[in-house]
Amino acid sequence: MNPKQVVQRIKQERIAFVDCRFLDFPGVWQHCTYAASQITESAFEHGFGFDGSTIRGWADINERDMLIVPAAETAVLDPFCAQPTLALICDVKDPVTRKTYSRDPRSVARKAERLLVDSGVAESASFGPELEFFVFGRASFDQSMGAAHYEVDSPEAVWRRGDRGPGNLGQQAPPHEGRFPCAPQDSLHDLRNAMTTALATMGVDCESHHHEVATAGQCEIDLMHRDLLAMADACMTARYAIRQTAAQHGLAATFMPKPLWGDNGSGMHTHFSLWRGAENLFAGRRYAGLSDLAMAALGGILHHGRALCAFTNPTTNSYKRLTPGYEAPTRFCYSSRNREAAVRVPVYNQSPGSRRLELRCPDAAVNPYLCFSAILMAALDGIERGLDPGEPVDQGFDRLTPEQLGSLASAPRSLEEALEALEADHEFLFRGNVFSREMVEGWVRYKRVTEVMEIDRRPHPYEFSLYFNV
Repeated sequence: MNPKQVVQRIKQERIAFVDCRFLDFPGVWQHCTYAASQITESAFEHGFGFDGSTIRGWADINERDMLIVPAAETAVLDPFCAQPTLALICDVKDPVTRKTYSRDPRSVARKAERLLVDSGVAESASFGPELEFFVFGRASFDQSMGAAHYEVDSPEAVWRRGDRGPGNLGQQAPPHEGRFPCAPQDSLHDLRNAMTTALATMGVDCESHHHEVATAGQCEIDLMHRDLLAMADACMTARYAIRQTAAQHGLAATFMPKPLWGDNGSGMHTHFSLWRGAENLFAGRRYAGLSDLAMAALGGILHHGRALCAFTNPTTNSYKRLTPGYEAPTRFCYSSRNREAAVRVPVYNQSPGSRRLELRCPDAAVNPYLCFSAILMAALDGIERGLDPGEPVDQGFDRLTPEQLGSLASAPRSLEEALEALEADHEFLFRGNVFSREMVEGWVRYKRVTEVMEIDRRPHPYEFSLYFNV
């Protein structure tokens, strides 16, 4: 839709409110709602002023006044609002210069798409994420000076199997055995149907959904592939719709990567390919049907893999998932079979249009605009430099010799380690000014001060088990 069409729709459908949504620095939607009468065609050029000083990651901006400028093509009717409400995703701009704010993640994705076209390598980058998340029936957590606790619960949780109450029917899946069971063991089928239906009404098409491996209500919804910016918008819409649908059913959905100890965490396996019109540039005659261009892109992704983790796995909790034994990637290599490899090459379908890379490191706590843009920038660097991804590792890591395993770069073991990798390897992000130096330095500083240091300073509950009686 264009601005004129949005204004016409507001009148024709008697829209009462327009909800303008934008991202804070880490990648969580913020919003401000306006009476529909305030949305004129000029609003899509001039935007709306707001005080940005309290937005996470923006505390050090010199000027508090900022602009949110609606993007007309993102207009969708919000099915969760009691009054007819049109949702619009916005860009953030400086009110004086009218330039995009350097810490607005959406502008990074737009610049990445422009660079791809200008490079002549391809016309579009296609992304298809698999969103994994948990649905809990109850969640409680708190931190004070003398206490810390968290507790999550679900009727599906295996630890509920021993409950002697009348509501327990013993249908809980054991740890690591939750993928694909039919109802009644999969008690969330209708909920996921409701989630995908809500997404469809908001313009986000889903390929499939199913129960995931972990106990306690782990789910997966796979989104149909889209171009970079459109998919980042779709990811934000999906997280919103999934949480809202769960809340309507008296449940809580979380994209926290590792909320359970001893069971699988939630990832966001991301399928990636480059296209020129209807031609998939990743199709060829190399390994698993990949092209020379795809192999070079793969080389770039593996070469910059540890630095990419600062964007693909952006929380301290992310690295509790990236550990051996839970089908999570732990080494930067590629394979069509080994699911512990950082990149898998799917071979389900032999058609040229299906050739792609499946990046297995990302989790759904990402800022999708920064995550997808960083992946594209690493791939372009690999293509420009002709980087060799090496040989595939189709064997399980347990079958490799210590020397073979040691030759493979390992995933960072913590967010701090990923941030250090980004500090040492970030020049590839600056091409075309897609990522500014201020953006990258601000990201590292925000993550280190707000998350890493705050976690490091607090006693962990398990430390009491280890050390209270020393």
